[in-house]
Amino acid sequence: MTKPLASHDRRAFLRIGGAATLFSFLTPLAAFAQTASGGGMKIGVVGSGRLGGTVGGLWVKAGHQVMFSSRHPEELVRLVEGLGPKARAGTVEQAVAFGEVILIAVPYSALPQVGRDNAKGLAGKVVLDACNPVAARDGEIVKEADANGVGPTSAKYLPGTRLVRAFNSFGSGTFASESRRAGEPIGVPIAGDDPEAMKVAAKLVRDAGFEPVAVPLARAKEFSPSNGPLFRQALPVKELRQRLGITQ
Repeated sequence: MTKPLASHDRRAFLRIGGAATLFSFLTPLAAFAQTASGGGMKIGVVGSGRLGGTVGGLWVKAGHQVMFSSRHPEELVRLVEGLGPKARAGTVEQAVAFGEVILIAVPYSALPQVGRDNAKGLAGKVVLDACNPVAARDGEIVKEADANGVGPTSAKYLPGTRLVRAFNSFGSGTFASESRRAGEPIGVPIAGDDPEAMKVAAKLVRDAGFEPVAVPLARAKEFSPSNGPLFRQALPVKELRQRLGITQ
């Protein structure tokens, strides 16, 4: 009689484990559904300098809860006080734990350490990678990104995440000045291979006041600093689609 019981227990364990895996996969979708219905999402920002601070601020204004992080979170007090009660400051570890979605906006050379130090917390989450490899700043990793493509390189250093390259194609000043502009919105390219993560990223681009244009992760190199023809090109969305060869 013990053998069938053991088999039953094993089947029950597998069902529980499968449910847990499915739950972790669907968590970003639940967050997306909440956002789509008008509720706010919890977003962690890793790297709260000009870009992270600007884009995170746009999300706060759109009704999301945002935790900005730094190795020195006390330096973010003025930023979060200016944004109101939906903004808060914390360590990188705290922001990763807080966020249903994570924006990473650090120097590209810091990306491997961010991935290593926060592997458990980032696993299964939608991660928006806004980090750009800059030769004069980031050293040897730039050669790897140039050789293999910035999208696959970021995926290598952020394993287990649902990665989307986003918010890296132009600078913080343009994000600040062109958000929700009158007339045709500015297009923001996003690159990824996870369809549901791309939906979350697209919604957050719109919430920031822009219009997303989606491409596969391998095409992220087209809007990266290393000879990317669309880097620093803040284009109306129709023109961006044309430049990317997107007809729909």
